[in-house]
Amino acid sequence: NKPKEEEIVEGAVDYTKDFFGQRVNLTVSGQLNVETHACALGDVYTFGPTFRAEYSFTSRHLSEFWMIEPEIAFADLTDDINLAEDYLKYCVQYALENCAADLDFFENSPHGEKGLKDRLKNVLQNPFKRLTYTEAIELLQKAVKEDGVKFEEEPVWGIDLPSEHERYICENVYQQPVVLTDYPKEIKAFYMKLNDDGKTVAAADVLVPKIGEIIGGSQREHRLEVLRERCQESGLDPSAVWWYLDLRRFGTIPHAGFGLGFERLILFVTGLSNIRDVIPFPRWAGNSKF
Repeated sequence: NKPKEEEIVEGAVDYTKDFFGQRVNLTVSGQLNVETHACALGDVYTFGPTFRAEYSFTSRHLSEFWMIEPEIAFADLTDDINLAEDYLKYCVQYALENCAADLDFFENSPHGEKGLKDRLKNVLQNPFKRLTYTEAIELLQKAVKEDGVKFEEEPVWGIDLPSEHERYICENVYQQPVVLTDYPKEIKAFYMKLNDDGKTVAAADVLVPKIGEIIGGSQREHRLEVLRERCQESGLDPSAVWWYLDLRRFGTIPHAGFGLGFERLILFVTGLSNIRDVIPFPRWAGNSKF
């Protein structure tokens, strides 16, 4: 069903007088929209600005950034992970072959990263390590119990892994990029395919040294009734995304995709320490100049 017309409450903003004649918002992703293209054309991608209203002031968060988001048809989670790994390796290989002088500058600068090129070459030399979210939690709990590792947040099943956990796994344990899969459904988006266990979804995050998560993706939920139920579980009125559900009404194809933050990719390749240094006009909570 299509959404009902929004009622005008006395004293509230009358969005019917707005430029678009309705309430509109900045997008956090182009993914849902590009799924319409994937279902019609096959393999597609978007590249554009995205916005996140998070009060996060870390060295790897921005309120406005650019995102590369492929969407691939007739694909499951394994296909999605393979594409993400190939894509990241291609970008690193291209930088090593075509931007060697720049990488030398970053590596030898007083504020640069020593061993930058060796770290990048390590990305190319081995397949990314793959393990489930549950295995990662068990690994972290073992590190606390047996090795005396201390984290600010206790690793328990069900949490959204903070950067300290992600970086410990890929920097201290495996010393290479790591792919985590099958996250609890409660911490992931409604559109991710529900696994057979009913507790996890077919999601995957690629973690890399220095950054933590650099890519996040999933197989999309293509079963209409399951998708409708996931909307309701997540507190989302299905009528608000009627057009998205409509893609499944007469049956659809298995499809998957991911998003890679462009600035995090530049941060990873250059070895710089703050994401605000790799975008011309950084914006974060409390700052929107220029």
